[in-house]
Amino acid sequence: MGPFLGPLGIPCQTPPPWGYVAGVDLRTGKIAYKHRNGTIRDMSPVPLPLKVGVPGIGGPMITAGGVVFLGAAVDDYLRAYDLTSGKQLWEARLPAGGQSTPPMTYTVGDQQFVLMVAGGHGSVGTKPGDYVIAYTLPKS
Repeated sequence: MGPFLGPLGIPCQTPPPWGYVAGVDLRTGKIAYKHRNGTIRDMSPVPLPLKVGVPGIGGPMITAGGVVFLGAAVDDYLRAYDLTSGKQLWEARLPAGGQSTPPMTYTVGDQQFVLMVAGGHGSVGTKPGDYVIAYTLPKS
């Protein structure tokens, strides 16, 4: 079974947004921020980078420094967000979908790395692949 998409390749549920990155204040239980996550670039016949908020499958990885990495959106990007504000700090294009695979991190000496597996996901129609990509974080 595939996703429920209309003729343009976008979700039948209208209107967008279809996906968010959100943060909750655990002391109050209230939503601290909620921003659209992802573009329809890889969902529609015309690659439009409109940031409407797209579906995602997979979870984030949060570093000790308060940076959240998320590669679950169906637009094949890995993004970094500030944990407290939700502000997008960085993004990188993936060669295939990063769905269902949360990023991971490790350190060697004083250098921190973020790894992302980009294998695509047949159920959401993202480009399949067989990649493991490593990024280095700036030394603080």
